Order: sequence, then structure tokens, then C-alpha cells
Amino acid sequence: MGVLRESAAAERRVALPPGLVGKVRALGLAVAVERGAGERAWFSDSAYREAGAAVLTAEEVIDSCDTLLCVGPPAVSRLRPGRLLIGLLDPLRNTDLVAVCAARGVTAVSLDLLPRTLSRAQPMDALTSQAAIAGYKAAVLAADTYGGYFPMLVTAAGTVRPATVLVLGTGVAGLAAIGTARRIGAIVTGYDIRPEAADEVRSLGAHFLDLGPAPHGGGTGGYARALSAGERAAQQDALQERVVGFDIIITTARVPGRTPPLLVTAEAVKGMRPGSVVIDLAAGADGGNVEGSVPDTSLIVGDGVTVIGAGNLPSAMAPAATAAYGRNILAVLTHLMQDGAPVIDRSDEIQAAIVVHGAATTDREITA
Repeated sequence: MGVLRESAAAERRVALPPGLVGKVRALGLAVAVERGAGERAWFSDSAYREAGAAVLTAEEVIDSCDTLLCVGPPAVSRLRPGRLLIGLLDPLRNTDLVAVCAARGVTAVSLDLLPRTLSRAQPMDALTSQAAIAGYKAAVLAADTYGGYFPMLVTAAGTVRPATVLVLGTGVAGLAAIGTARRIGAIVTGYDIRPEAADEVRSLGAHFLDLGPAPHGGGTGGYARALSAGERAAQQDALQERVVGFDIIITTARVPGRTPPLLVTAEAVKGMRPGSVVIDLAAGADGGNVEGSVPDTSLIVGDGVTVIGAGNLPSAMAPAATAAYGRNILAVLTHLMQDGAPVIDRSDEIQAAIVVHGAATTDREITA
């Protein structure tokens, strides 16, 4: 099994930390790590060697390993026929990668397709582990960027009011952001189109933003559904009137395989008070929740509103994010192992969901 160095410039995570190498070896797998794969997460090559992994060149890992682990999608040039590739491959958008896997007989296992409603799949749920980190980090980043206090302070010079925070999208990342902002001391409000969201928000001691009659956006697998054009327009109009009253906006709304929904317009951002902060966790190459947000970039908009495109915040906490992701990877490998080798079985409901393309990676039969 080989651990690849991530090719994306802003990605600091690695698929497996040194602390889990021994557990992977206990499954019967030899472990090779590409030289420098963990250095951006502060895991040295020597740490991997001490844990029992071989540290090899990129070519040696790719050529000699039957199974390859990654965080984000690797360059297609790194794919070899007959390999098993496991990572967060985003196949609904990375169709070129899927096509190359099919053409080269690569079995691709994408953890972002995991059915989150299956209890036995929860240890493998990398989207949840990384989203929880992103939500936590978003609240901390907002507090660090905001020029005022988060908690209320009573001093001899007077009382300082607490910051007001609005979190749009209350999935795993949103709830983590709400809980963290509340612990720091802010007054927090949450909003989501899913019908169960109001109770989830209030359970954390936050307020729920009532926009009046609104569409129910409950989808499958624990995700929200995509709204129609008319529903999106009505939602944007209602939100535009309300967001201007908050000091901090954190947006977290994503729909798998779709462009993130636009929740906060440029006009709404310009209407916010000077010094306000907007953090877009959905910011990416295909847009985000905030109009004008740019991935991995902090912008000053209007009269002094800071807009941060933060679509990959887990990378900013690479050691912690790698540790969590590595445990997800270990759970997946454990699930796939039979008699000392990973075996793909599309009759298994978990594998049926996460295996993008099947091919013969060993002498065992694998169902395409």
C-alpha cells in the first residue's frame, strides 16, 4: 500500500499519519510512503521509517504498490493499470479522472460517496470528520479576523456587546461552527432549509433564523436537496434583508455533485457594517455560497467587510485533519480486507456506493 504526496499546492494533509502505519501493517499490508508526503503536516520521512514504512520516490511508490492512498484526486498521469485508488476523489465533478480509471482498469474508491446514514459506515466517514474540523476552524478564523470581541465583556470603562454570528447551512460543518462560536461567547444564529435543522440549532443553545414560509430542502443521505430557481431567488431575497444585521457570517452549504448554492449576494455583503467578516466554506473553482468569494483568498469588500474564501480549511489544521482522515482510511481498508488482501465486492452496500469503477487489481475477481 502506497501513500501519495498531495499534488494540490494548498493541500497540507496526507492520507495516513505515521501513528497508523503499524495498524495498517497489522492488516497484512506493507506500507510505502512517497518521499516528503507528510512534511506539510509536520510528519517527517524519518517518522514514517520508524513506524515501519518504506520511504520511496514517487515513481517507486506508483510502480510498486497495488493500493494507493490519497486525500484529493491525484494527477491522472499517476494512475497505473490494475491499481486500487482510495481517496476523496469527487467523481461527480472529476469526470476526467473517472474516465481514465475506466480506461486503465483502475479501481477507484471515493470516500465522498459514502452513505452517511449507515451506522456501520460511520468510522469511514471522511466527509464528516473533515467537515467537523472545517466548522471549528471557521469559527476560530472568524474570531481572529474580527476586530471586536466575541464574548460580552463588562469592564470599568463600560460593557462591550458580544459579536453576533450567523451560520448558513447546519450540517456537520455548520453545527461545529455554531458550537465553537457559542463556546467563544458569541450570540449565534443558524439557518438551513432542512426541516430538522431548527431543533439541531436550538440544541446547541443558538437561535434559528426564521425566514417565514420557506421550501423544505431535505434530501437523501443526510444532505439538503438543490432548490429550484424560484426557491433560490426567494431564499436570497429573504436572507439579504437579514444578513446585514450580523457581525459574522459563516456559510457551509453544499449539494453533492452540484455547484454550491448562492446564499449571500454581493449587495448584501456591501450592506454589512464595516469590520464585519464573511467566511465561505463552500468557496471553490465553481463558485461558493457568497457572491465574489475567491478560494484561499481574503478580500476587503465595500466599506470594510472581509470576505474569506475558505473551501479547504481542514488543510489549515493538517496534523489533526490527517489523524482523523487516517482513521477513516484505516476503517475502509479493514472493511475491504479478506485473507490479507483488499477485495472489492459490489454486493456490499457500502462498497456499492463508494466504488466508482471496478477492475482486476489482484488475482481475485472484482465486479465492475
